[in-house]
Amino acid sequence: MGDWMDWGFSVLGFLVGGIVGMTGMGGGAIMTAALISVFNVPPLTAVGTDLVYAGVTKFVGTSVHARNGNVDWRVVGLMALGSVPAAGLSIYGLLLLGPDNPMVASAVAQVIGVAVLLAAVTIILRRAVRYARIKSSDLTTQQPASKRRALQTVALGFALGALVAISSVGAGAIGVAILFYLYPRLTAARIVGSDIAHAVPLTLLAGLGHSLIGSVDWGLLGLLLIGSIPGILIGSQLAHYVPERILLPLLALVLAGVGVHLLIFSH
Repeated sequence: MGDWMDWGFSVLGFLVGGIVGMTGMGGGAIMTAALISVFNVPPLTAVGTDLVYAGVTKFVGTSVHARNGNVDWRVVGLMALGSVPAAGLSIYGLLLLGPDNPMVASAVAQVIGVAVLLAAVTIILRRAVRYARIKSSDLTTQQPASKRRALQTVALGFALGALVAISSVGAGAIGVAILFYLYPRLTAARIVGSDIAHAVPLTLLAGLGHSLIGSVDWGLLGLLLIGSIPGILIGSQLAHYVPERILLPLLALVLAGVGVHLLIFSH
């Protein structure tokens, strides 16, 4: 890689780190899409590298949320019960299809485009979904420990695990939306903390799977982390000053544009 490319990857890491620090979501979508669209990184390499990147950064975030008591470990376990096997099966499927197959690369890019658009929609609708659930449901009889709720959590975790393993998108925005839907009485802090904690085993396992099929660029990963660490620190500080009602619609708009671009130009 040339020096300017190295700097470009670190700048991308800084920008994504800042977004994650301010919003807690959207990082995987922007990272993966930018690697493919701007830097011409092969789709599977972009996915695999971003998964390991996400696992490392979210591990740090989980330690903070856990210390603050913002992780519901039972919910995390139920989500992982579905998502981790789904991720393993998805990686195995990619291996059978052949990671170097051009048709696989094109299909993965299309899946990423759809996943990014889904992430944009869930960012806009997540609060409305939560309030609608609170208003329309008799939640006094639907405790998190209910068997039905547990099965729903595992099932939706399975769907999320497959999506994240193939696209590296959705562990943040879509995961948060799922938890808001299933557990609308949990505080926003515990929703976010539980989602980040759940993303750690999911992204690390999926990233390990991608490394085994040769779709993780470790040098690229290092360059991204160099930029993202200060980005996350600065973004976390700015989060107190930037209104969420402005930041989240802008993030959704960016994601929508990125998703449309991938769907149009990834054939």
